[in-house]
Amino acid sequence: MASSTGLTAPSSPVGTNTTPPPATTMEPNMDAGLLALACSGSFHDLESFLDGKPAAYTMGSSATQPPDLYAVTVGGNTLLHVVAASHGDSEDLLNKANLVYGKAPSLLFVQNSQGDTPLHCAARAGNIPMVSRFIDLAKGQGINNAKGLLETQNKLKETALHEAVRFGSNDMVNLLMTHDPELATLPEEGTSPLYLAILLENGIIAKTLYELSGGVLSYSGPNGRNALHVAVQRSQDLTKMLLEWNNDLTLQGDANGSIPLQFAVITILCPRKRYSQPICLELLKVNPDALYQPDHNGSFPTHVAASVGATSIITDFLMKSPNCAGLLDARGRTFLHVAVDRSKVGIVNYACRNISLSWILNIQDKDGNTALHIAVRKRSVRMFCSLLGNRQVHLNLMNEKGETPSDIARQNILSEMESGAQILRVLNYIGVKRGISHQGFLNEYDTDQARQDEVHFLSQMKEGTQSRCICSVLIATVTFGAMFTMPGGYRDEGHTHAGSPILAGTFGFDIFFMANTLAFAFSTTATIFLMFSGDPTVPLGIRKALFRRSIPIILISVFCMMLAFAFAAVMMLAPVARMSAYAVLLSVNLLLLYNCWEAAVKSIFLFAALCRRNGIWYGIVWGWPLAAFLFMSLFNLARLALLSHAGGKVEPPAQPPAPFA
Repeated sequence: MASSTGLTAPSSPVGTNTTPPPATTMEPNMDAGLLALACSGSFHDLESFLDGKPAAYTMGSSATQPPDLYAVTVGGNTLLHVVAASHGDSEDLLNKANLVYGKAPSLLFVQNSQGDTPLHCAARAGNIPMVSRFIDLAKGQGINNAKGLLETQNKLKETALHEAVRFGSNDMVNLLMTHDPELATLPEEGTSPLYLAILLENGIIAKTLYELSGGVLSYSGPNGRNALHVAVQRSQDLTKMLLEWNNDLTLQGDANGSIPLQFAVITILCPRKRYSQPICLELLKVNPDALYQPDHNGSFPTHVAASVGATSIITDFLMKSPNCAGLLDARGRTFLHVAVDRSKVGIVNYACRNISLSWILNIQDKDGNTALHIAVRKRSVRMFCSLLGNRQVHLNLMNEKGETPSDIARQNILSEMESGAQILRVLNYIGVKRGISHQGFLNEYDTDQARQDEVHFLSQMKEGTQSRCICSVLIATVTFGAMFTMPGGYRDEGHTHAGSPILAGTFGFDIFFMANTLAFAFSTTATIFLMFSGDPTVPLGIRKALFRRSIPIILISVFCMMLAFAFAAVMMLAPVARMSAYAVLLSVNLLLLYNCWEAAVKSIFLFAALCRRNGIWYGIVWGWPLAAFLFMSLFNLARLALLSHAGGKVEPPAQPPAPFA
């Protein structure tokens, strides 16, 4: 019979059966009783069944004649495949295998629908005696047949040695390699046994393969990778072992051109694997040229390290070879461009603090963009501040479209409160110039894109106007009502100032009154802005400006309303329940801090960047609103603390004596 590997099975008939038909003509018609006996029956029952004795049909078989030994299951397994893959008493299984082989020797070389021989099945089951028996039986038909059986590959291009490695049996690997050391060289392309052993982190089997093959073995893996590609992501010991055997693996790229050094860098993404940096150093020690080998996308190891935020590895690379900092990928980008594009703040901070890297800060890619252009487009305040704070960074460089960072910031504004608007305010404050750009008037694509962007923005503005207007109107309604329901109530009619608030003139009341008035004023202003931004008769430019300015105004009104609520609660509760009053005040402060934390942190970063670039006074002038807010907050808290220390009681101001009747 001709198997799919090109091997020729013996054609001499054995017993009552003849040579099996070709594999393509075999049909899945194995008798159920025969399959049951092969899987779980005893040797004697199977022997009786194959001999056609009546006692054998007690398993429920409907057969009326001796079964066809060349029938196969749905998966294309012959009777010998089934016996080889079974688990149970080893001696009984060996007797079954001898029985089947004695009646149909050619089944030893038949491959199932997956290309597996019975030897594959035995190795997959971890049955070493069965593997040894199959090898001996194949040798009985000739050395070439035995070698052919051992080297038969299934559809995955795997031999029985692969199954032994996957099972993790070093004894089985020893057995197979002793009979055919060339097994370690198969397949020529694809997953080699050594690659599989390294993948499974089985160093013992890897050493066995190397020693029994005399060092002549395949290191190949899938997709053009070699064993070192996977070793650097498994363990440092396996990496060192492979480097001792073959250090040429360091420069072999996979199907994408990625070398093992790039794979080692990526390992830093695994939080439990801390050996990425030592492995990279080990690879560079063996072959320093690996730093200068790009993949098919033109990315060097420095670019890969920047893309995953491996600051420590970038540091090691630059210590080994400072000039590798200027390597450009296929898009003309340095590792700094990649770090900004992937939002790796640590890499950007490192590059901006390192004086020796100042020469790469203004390198432009093929589109003319510097790292600052990309940081502004990403609307990342932290990366922008790192670059802005370095005086070596040029702020007015134009890209291929004639755009400076200021132009990009102006295009990226979504609202007055988001990061893009803050970046633009800083750039305008320090006098960054605009570029020389045609603004899309002569480019049909740019004109169409601008029209689509405008339609999209109008749709967003329509939906946003409704939700914002509801919020502003609610705040105006609440604050309007609070103005006529003062905390503490009003003085009686018999009082000189009848109808006036009882707590008027106290510190807490003054804060409440001012905060409530501001909340009403700002919410009303926001409502008016939103009314005009939703009016199609108003020019589009004015509508956009009003819509963008509505958000900060609404947020200020919300802040003032919360402040008014807090001080009203403190005034009412402090004289009788001081802890409850403090709890209310603390809750409101924490809520405000939570909502303002990100904006405050961004403002601090921008303040620090301005100070580093143009001096501390520049930063102070720009950041005076934040400083004033912090000062007033601290002042009010201190004033409240002093009042609480005085006893926590709120006394109304002294009243003039009533006139004589």
